[in-house]
Amino acid sequence: MEYDPNRNCYISLLHYVDGEKRYILSPEGVKLGDKVESGMVCEPKVGNAMPLEAIPSGLEVHNIEMSAGQGGKLVRVAGGAARIIAKEGDWVTLQLPSGEMRMVRKECRATIGKLSNTDYQNIRWGKAGRTRHKGRRGHVRGKAQNPVAHPMGGGEGRSNGGRHPCSPTGVLAKGGKTRNPRKVSSKRIIRRRRSSPHGQQAV
Repeated sequence: MEYDPNRNCYISLLHYVDGEKRYILSPEGVKLGDKVESGMVCEPKVGNAMPLEAIPSGLEVHNIEMSAGQGGKLVRVAGGAARIIAKEGDWVTLQLPSGEMRMVRKECRATIGKLSNTDYQNIRWGKAGRTRHKGRRGHVRGKAQNPVAHPMGGGEGRSNGGRHPCSPTGVLAKGGKTRNPRKVSSKRIIRRRRSSPHGQQAV
């Protein structure tokens, strides 16, 4: 298992029987010396990758394809896991970590288990320098700027903006829908993601 600076979960180097070596996203519970398999039919244990139709319902999976052969697209964050809810015809229903329920083709592959480094969400960065090392710079709030620099700037005293939140160019920041309704992936969503941390569902 190794640390990867480009992601928040760990990665594992696999040594295949034919001598080839490749990295995978490391599942939680897989340790040095364990054997994992990838194929149409293999034992449904943590770390094994197979099509969704071959994985029993109720199991947690990660690194899920949205189109067969495309490569993993869903659930790749540290500690992330989706659950297989149901299978109907050519489609498998998944519950994602966000609370969203969506249908994916049964030929799409996924890896069994939860991703490693579950404690990542508990990290306290402590100081601005640690986030600067990650390539993230601080930024000044719009309402703290002058009116020539931002639409929300200016005002007497600590004014509270005076208008709806927007970008420096005046584009509204809240309330706009960002998902493209014409994309095929949107049509397969059964339930949208949670709208708030209190468990309320988006309509």
